[in-house]
Amino acid sequence: MNVVTRFAPSPTGTLHIGGARTALFNWLYARHWHGTFRLRIEDTDRKRSTQESIEAIFDALDWLGIDWDGEAVFQFARSPRHREVARILVDAGHAYRCYMTSEELQRSRTRAKNEGRVWRYDGTWRDRDPSDAPPGVTPAIRLKAPREGHTIINDHVQGEVAIANAELDDMVLLRADDTPTYMLSVVVDDHDMGVTHVIRGDEHLVNAARQSQIYQALGWTAPGFAHIPLIHGTDGRRLAKRHGATGVEHYREEGYLADALVNHLLRLGWSHGDEEVISRDSAVHWFDLPAIGRSPARFDPERLSTLNRHYIRNTDDVTLARLATGHVASRLARNVDDEEADLLVKAMPVLKERSRTLVELAQNSLFLFHRRPLVIEPKAAKVLDRDAVMRLAALVERVNCLETWDVTSLEACVRAFSEECSISLGKVAQPLRAVLTGSTVSPPIFDVLALLGRDECLARIKDITQAAHP
Repeated sequence: MNVVTRFAPSPTGTLHIGGARTALFNWLYARHWHGTFRLRIEDTDRKRSTQESIEAIFDALDWLGIDWDGEAVFQFARSPRHREVARILVDAGHAYRCYMTSEELQRSRTRAKNEGRVWRYDGTWRDRDPSDAPPGVTPAIRLKAPREGHTIINDHVQGEVAIANAELDDMVLLRADDTPTYMLSVVVDDHDMGVTHVIRGDEHLVNAARQSQIYQALGWTAPGFAHIPLIHGTDGRRLAKRHGATGVEHYREEGYLADALVNHLLRLGWSHGDEEVISRDSAVHWFDLPAIGRSPARFDPERLSTLNRHYIRNTDDVTLARLATGHVASRLARNVDDEEADLLVKAMPVLKERSRTLVELAQNSLFLFHRRPLVIEPKAAKVLDRDAVMRLAALVERVNCLETWDVTSLEACVRAFSEECSISLGKVAQPLRAVLTGSTVSPPIFDVLALLGRDECLARIKDITQAAHP
């Protein structure tokens, strides 16, 4: 089956979670059928479209691993083609020039509002002789839409949808200022790009009926439509800023892995049995339109967090360290050198077991890169009383004698020391954590000792013990 899908965002902001899911579903469907996935930037709103937003969309799709085929298409650049098609429709008798002024249209809308009815264009110029046109009025071009019967959409998700033609007026195709409307531009672009399937949010369902009328008037074959359910927040209301961040870039900045976010987006409205964790390859293999439900899906930050933790734990150490390096450097306010980068890789097995995001992982790794003398946090300083510092001074002599500096040897030594002192392990471990990390929170203390190495550990402990007893 020949399949061509497209994602067509408006560059008026960053990529929204809903847009990312739409892009993903189109990408998956094309890849599943070994078809083509195209990107079209619908930049006809010249006042709100920005280059910054275009770059943000490209960057977000690239981060998510959603690649497109061929060059991105920019809708505004195709305006001459849209105008050409509008005039073809006029010449064929399927569209006409409407000379109603903006003032007349506004009076008509006001009258409908006062009468308590939905305003629709009444077809004043539908069959009127253009010779009656008032002087000095530049016309818009409207579609001569069918007035009887229904427009039927056989939707791959919603099923058969029938919309009465009486509810759809003669839409504007070309405005009086010669700018094409969204409805016309989308139809022409989808046709010219060879799009076979339009997968988008179900808020566009009525648009599908309007666009189908344009396809019919032009004698073109309409693509298959699949209108997917909206995304809601955990409260069951449409996802919005009140639910927290709704932009893809936020989740990237907060340290979520692209694969985790893709996995969560995939499960918003689509399912494959009881599978929750789905690899990208499996998603491409399994994805198809019949498995998309009609009910709104819920974006669950907690579920995303759980998935992210899974992906962090199952990402190889070198890759994970590379992904975390930027977050580490940001918190250190300096670059991470090659030696430190190698240490970060070495620490991954310990760090990733305790981290839900790359941000947490980076925060948990900072003890590795602190420059001496460490700054001790106030809470950590409280555990470094006189007795604790004296015990650390005695412990230095013990651990320095170890032949091997590894987790097993270090744990055995510290435990034996605490038993000889008749104190709990915590009475030794917490002061040790404070002097080695500057904090009361860290990975397991014996892993900390092993990762920092003999020389660095002894130096950090001596910085405290010698300061207490110069």
